[in-house]
Amino acid sequence: MSDFMHDPLSDPLAGPHGTAVAPDSEPDIDSLHHVCRELAEAADAVREASRYASHVALGPRLPLTALGSRRTRAAQRSLLRTLLDPKGLGWGPQGRTPLAGTLWLAGVLTSRENLAVSLAVAGLKARIRAAAVRHPELLDHPATSKVLKAIEEDRQVEAFRTFKALLHTEGAEYALALLAPSFADIIAWNALTDENPYNDNAGWQVATGRALTSDYLVGANGRIWDFLDRGKGRAEPHTPDPELVESLDTSGTLVGYITNIGLIGTAGLLLVQRVIGPDGVQRYVVQFAGMARTLGAESPQDLLGAIDSVAGADTAYSRAVRKALRQVIPSGAEVALVGHSQGGVTAMNLAGHPDVNALYTVTHVVAIGSPIDQKRPADPRTKVFSLVNEHDIVPSLEGRSAVSPYPLGPEFTEYTWTDDTHAFPLCHAAERYAHNLAHDVPEASAHVDAELAAYRGRVTGTRFFTLHDR
Repeated sequence: MSDFMHDPLSDPLAGPHGTAVAPDSEPDIDSLHHVCRELAEAADAVREASRYASHVALGPRLPLTALGSRRTRAAQRSLLRTLLDPKGLGWGPQGRTPLAGTLWLAGVLTSRENLAVSLAVAGLKARIRAAAVRHPELLDHPATSKVLKAIEEDRQVEAFRTFKALLHTEGAEYALALLAPSFADIIAWNALTDENPYNDNAGWQVATGRALTSDYLVGANGRIWDFLDRGKGRAEPHTPDPELVESLDTSGTLVGYITNIGLIGTAGLLLVQRVIGPDGVQRYVVQFAGMARTLGAESPQDLLGAIDSVAGADTAYSRAVRKALRQVIPSGAEVALVGHSQGGVTAMNLAGHPDVNALYTVTHVVAIGSPIDQKRPADPRTKVFSLVNEHDIVPSLEGRSAVSPYPLGPEFTEYTWTDDTHAFPLCHAAERYAHNLAHDVPEASAHVDAELAAYRGRVTGTRFFTLHDR
């Protein structure tokens, strides 16, 4: 076990009187998750207390009142000591008043200790420890433990260099897969303890299980990505190569849909299959591919669109798909949305869009390797399935990992697993997910197939669309 876990002062899960937990006595995951949530709630409460104390001590009212009363001035000094003393709230100024904001910024830039941040970081460490029960390589690997130790000691430059060395020695594929179960927690930990004041809010959101409204690297707000990804979206009917049509899966199974997504690729194609179900009702299955490896492509499936789809709800990709669906699906029809990666996020964005729900009944969303956990469908009857390989880093990009202590909502069913690839992006590929579901976790595939039974029948129509950004 690494030094990171053997330091009782830095380990929130140390045993009685600071003794470390023995490596051969793994703690109960439910207990660890309870600790994680308790620490996050305590951090939130201390932060709120700091904000209130800052408003009283540094706001516009008390200083004026304090001029006329020795007792009030003494109370103000005591409150300021509590706010600024390491034995109190640490360097705890918070809030929107100019003085509180200036002191908070000074604390961030000079790496001052803060009780609320310390508690939040302890919770993130506990989450990493919980992830390591299922993925011991997280803490056993010398390079990853060195990265965590460097972040803990506020040596972010060294942490970056160590991670870069890990990429060089082990390869990016293994390194990213190794960190995937705790990637969001590590980035949030860094955001809370680095000297960048702009990403603190994202760090707090990840640490407390809230939905991200900005990214945790530079702190850019979601509205910025909306502005940059402002294409109107356009959908044109597409005549595919006959070989592609011939190779499409028409079994109506989950593995079949994912296979189709792999076949249509990431060049901007959308696939819609019309199915006559066992009950004779006509339904539609829309199949979405993920991100192309380009920036600024004519297709909305580029890097900018992927970032915007996670941070926002209405993107060029979703706008283009809505225009495609209006051309082929009649109003009132039942629809299932199946997407991989960015396609799964877009499927969730559409399920949450009022116009889509006004036109159609979205019965199911199936997201494969997608960061969708902070999103919700507009119709509570919509069933959502999230399928995640735990070595895939993409599903954790919105701040919740596959081993999170925070459960999903009642409309969600989440299946997670590990396979023997331990390599990214191989484990993220649609083809690999199809293999996993067919051979490694067939029970997950069988469950989703049972839920989608109404969509298993004769395919009576297949339509392709080319999606454009503008």
